[in-house]
Amino acid sequence: MNRRAGHPLRFGYGTNGLTDLRLDDALALLADLGYDGVGLTLDHMHLDPLAPDLAARTRRVARRLDGLGLGVTVETGARYVLDPRRKHGPLLLDTDPDDRARRVDLLLRAVRVAADLGAHAVHCFSGTVPAGTDEDTAWKRLAETLTPVLDAAAGAGVPLAVEPEPGHLLATLADFHHLRRTLGDPEPLGLTLDLGHCQCLEPLPPADCVREAAPWLRHVQIEDMRRGVHEHLPLGDGEIDFPPVLAALAATGYQGLTVVELPRHSHAGPHFAARSLPFLRHAAPSVPSVPVPPHGDPSATPEGSTTP
Repeated sequence: MNRRAGHPLRFGYGTNGLTDLRLDDALALLADLGYDGVGLTLDHMHLDPLAPDLAARTRRVARRLDGLGLGVTVETGARYVLDPRRKHGPLLLDTDPDDRARRVDLLLRAVRVAADLGAHAVHCFSGTVPAGTDEDTAWKRLAETLTPVLDAAAGAGVPLAVEPEPGHLLATLADFHHLRRTLGDPEPLGLTLDLGHCQCLEPLPPADCVREAAPWLRHVQIEDMRRGVHEHLPLGDGEIDFPPVLAALAATGYQGLTVVELPRHSHAGPHFAARSLPFLRHAAPSVPSVPVPPHGDPSATPEGSTTP
């Protein structure tokens, strides 16, 4: 995994923030700007997971990534890829088993795409709890729906990186550990840590969140954010103090991409892509850090969501 000279971290930009560009143009832009990789959201405007000949199209993207020297992670947060009327629907927690199966199928496709691309992880999230569903049922449903995806990820050698998402069943690091223990701590289960979400609602500061999450980090998303407000902001426009956060991330020895996630700024995606990388390079440590032992025993973390 190549890093830009003098920087221990590898930075990427999410295609969900470049939706007005063709995928080939978006990848060329990121390579020209000097990014190390891309967070590739499977969606109709880029690599559509439901269109015909997915394997052949994935091979073409793999060749393009290789030619540009870009690493990749596969993200599954497209808003309307499965249902044109319901944002992020259907979900893993839906009451209808056929709807849950559609979301599982998308994740299984994502695992195959990630394996074919040589991606370092597949990202996913739990979804919100449906009205009338109690939390015990929701957690059981989440464990059941993720089991075949984890089996596929194990077979493909690609970690499944679950993201704590504000407002979802799995909203915090404590919730991630609850899922991990419920499933018996399977090897392919990892964590997507969104650093803005840490600022938004975690009880610990973002740098401490990074240290606590270190043993399970498989993917990292980054943007700015304010406490108690789930709004993805351009870097420098919120409240995060980035140098200590990035220093903590470098000290963990994390090997994957740290991907800028600004989906609501896609109308000016090239501008924000050009602005974000110099910001990150300035804020990041310039000398590779020595990995440190895991920070404490997260099994002692209380279960359940913590809200601001």
